[in-house]
Amino acid sequence: MAKTDKSTPPKDFESALRELEGLVTEMESGKLSLEAALAAYKRGTVLSTYCQRALENAEQQIKLLDNGVLKDFDADKPNE
Repeated sequence: MAKTDKSTPPKDFESALRELEGLVTEMESGKLSLEAALAAYKRGTVLSTYCQRALENAEQQIKLLDNGVLKDFDADKPNE
């Protein structure tokens, strides 16, 4: 798996998911050192949280469908 800056936020949901899947594969191989496994786990939690939020935001946008028109969703505003 290509090494990326672990502090860099993912570009989008799909790239976050690909990176997360790669980390899982690396960790499941059992070939990582303890330090590398811990770093992979930490990065995985960041990616997992990013993906969960992206999915939650998409779900909220779908819920805002009104007469077949998708409204802009602002995650900082409460649902009306």
